[in-house]
Amino acid sequence: MTLQQLYVVLLIGGGVLLASITAARVAYRAGLPSLVFFLAVGVIMGEGGLGLRFDDAQLAQALGTGALALILVEGGLTTPWSGARRLLAPAGVLATAGVGVSVLLTATGAHLLLGMEWRLALLLGAIVSSTDAAAVFAVLRALPLPPKLSGLLEAESGFNDAPTIILVLAFSSTATGLPGPGHVFAELLYQLVVGAALALVIGWLGVVALRRIALPATGLYPLATVGFGVVAFAGAGAVGASGIIAAYLAGVVLGNARLPHRGASRSFAEGVGWLAQIGLFVMLGLLVSPARLPEAAVAALVVGLVLLLVARPVSVLACLIPFRVPWREQAFLSWAGLRGAVPIVLATFPIVAGVEGAWELLHIVFVLVMVFTLVQGPSLPTAARLLHLISPGQARELQVEAAPLDVLGADLLTLTVPPGSRLHGVEIAELRLPAAASITLIIRAGAAMVPAPDTRLAERDEVLIVATEAARDAAERRLRAVGRRGRLAYWLGEYGDRDGEPT
Repeated sequence: MTLQQLYVVLLIGGGVLLASITAARVAYRAGLPSLVFFLAVGVIMGEGGLGLRFDDAQLAQALGTGALALILVEGGLTTPWSGARRLLAPAGVLATAGVGVSVLLTATGAHLLLGMEWRLALLLGAIVSSTDAAAVFAVLRALPLPPKLSGLLEAESGFNDAPTIILVLAFSSTATGLPGPGHVFAELLYQLVVGAALALVIGWLGVVALRRIALPATGLYPLATVGFGVVAFAGAGAVGASGIIAAYLAGVVLGNARLPHRGASRSFAEGVGWLAQIGLFVMLGLLVSPARLPEAAVAALVVGLVLLLVARPVSVLACLIPFRVPWREQAFLSWAGLRGAVPIVLATFPIVAGVEGAWELLHIVFVLVMVFTLVQGPSLPTAARLLHLISPGQARELQVEAAPLDVLGADLLTLTVPPGSRLHGVEIAELRLPAAASITLIIRAGAAMVPAPDTRLAERDEVLIVATEAARDAAERRLRAVGRRGRLAYWLGEYGDRDGEPT
């Protein structure tokens, strides 16, 4: 490659990146997952648009799997363990038994309604049975859902990639016939147990190393944090275990430890995750052939309806009966199971394995993801209101960000008062923050001011709080409590726990 060609490649790459970032902003304002726009960018650049040809499924599989690892590391780093640990049981059942039920019902529908032979039908069912955390939370981030419900959706999406990948590999790699249930169960058990064990060990080693080793530059801490997650992914894959579950759980371990520059590490991981998503979706958009999408539309709609109206609701109902989840939340969980990057990446596995009819599966999955994301995504706020999970005008949960002040042993917390929050009109003194936490600055309508004890907070205020490490959790809980129930939150039994329940 000449220097001039390099400039052209960098120019195109930078332009695609900026266009995708702009598309992400448009998607957020429209209440749609960004993946729809990223995939569209890839299709426009491909052979049916600007003429860029890309049909290397093996390269797409390799790059896609690596991108998923980065996305899941970022997801783990931003998952609060305090809320997630209470949801491990229902999320684990949904991500394993729920996936199995969904695969069988979807495959049966594809076989009976489309005449698809069983192997392809089971492959298709396995490919589309994984929900996508990025797709779900791109839509839900603006919805003030009950924390347990949103946490369950997030945990399920983080865990169910591994079982679906195992099933797709099992159905793709057997040339003499379908694997038996015993073989599939043994493989699933090995990959999940060994992958989880490696994640815990590598995550713990990362925590010890980052706490004890003084790195020469601040920017190395975020790199090292993500690096440990990638090592967990690769190490698990090297021994035949699930790298996907290892990457996610290692991220959870690292993200919930008190590490130096934890805020910067999370911000860096979020940027890496966005870059991986953009590259992944654009590449997958390039991989499909637009001329073959119309012929896949009928099959995609049939399979999508079976998945949406039968397989997903039945799997949610069957798995959550022991956990006494309210029926309204079960209904929302059934409707909110969006599909995203993972199914399209998984559709490359049978292509690489040489399964006959695999390219048709890729186009069916692509159409299914695009159509049902466009249908389900914008409807989620309406569904949440109809099920009385949110109220008109209800404020979003406070999102508090932190930047470490290492020398002082303190953190700088930032929050924005959401419209409709009970924090509106509350005086600073009425917050009753811990003695080691103090509101130092309020930015209102673009102007900064140092608040007095009788200063009242207002909607859309940006608030800066300095708190010692010991007082930080108590300060966050108090702010969440007042945001939910107002200045009398304590007397109303609200203590600001992350799961939204009084203790």
